Amino acid sequence: MLETLFEPYKTYQTLDIILEFLAVLFAVFSVLYSKKNNIKVYPTGIISTVLFIYLLYKWQLYGDLIISVYYLVMSIYGWYLWSNLTREGDELKIGRIDKHDSLVSLGIFVFSTIFVSLVYVWFDKFGVWWSYVDILTTGIFFIGMYLLAKRKVEHWLFLALGDLISIPLYYYKGYSLTGILYFVYTFIAVVGYFEWKKIWNKESQTL
Repeated sequence: MLETLFEPYKTYQTLDIILEFLAVLFAVFSVLYSKKNNIKVYPTGIISTVLFIYLLYKWQLYGDLIISVYYLVMSIYGWYLWSNLTREGDELKIGRIDKHDSLVSLGIFVFSTIFVSLVYVWFDKFGVWWSYVDILTTGIFFIGMYLLAKRKVEHWLFLALGDLISIPLYYYKGYSLTGILYFVYTFIAVVGYFEWKKIWNKESQTL
C-alpha cells in the first residue's frame, strides 16, 4: 500500500519532495492552531501556502494554485482582523453566519467558479475530468477561508466538504502526501466544528 501511495515520488526532485513535506507539516500546524482558536493559524498557514504556491505552479495545477493565492490573501486579511482585536483588548469571539455572510458567500462562490473556469479555458485545462471538480472545490474553499477570517463556526463545514473531495483527487493526480494532508484536514475540520460550536454555545449563554 505504501509503495502504491509513494510510487509517483520516484520521479520527483528531492527538493520538491522536501518542500511538499514542509508545506504539509506547516499546514497541519495551521489547522491545529485554528481548531484551538489561536492566531498562530495565520503565520503557519502563510508559510505552508507560499510553499504550495511554488509547487503548484511547477506542477501546472492552476486551479489549486488560485486557491493557494486566495488562501494567502485571506490569511493576511484574517491575521490583520484577529491582530486588531487582540491589540484592542477584545476577545476573539466565535460567531455564526447570518444573512449577510450567506449572501457574501454565495457571491464568492459564483465569482470564483466563473473566474477559475476562465483560467482553465485560457490555459486549455478542460481536457481532464478533474478540472470540473477543481472548480467546485475552489468555490467551496473560498467560502471556507472567508468565513474563517470572520470567525464563523460554519467555516469548518465548508472546509471539511472541500477536504473530503480533495482526498481522492490529489491521490489521482499523483501527490499522495498532499492527499494524506487533506485526510487529516477532514478529521480536524469535523473535530474543530464541534469544538467551535461548543465555545459559541458557552459564550452565548454568558451574554
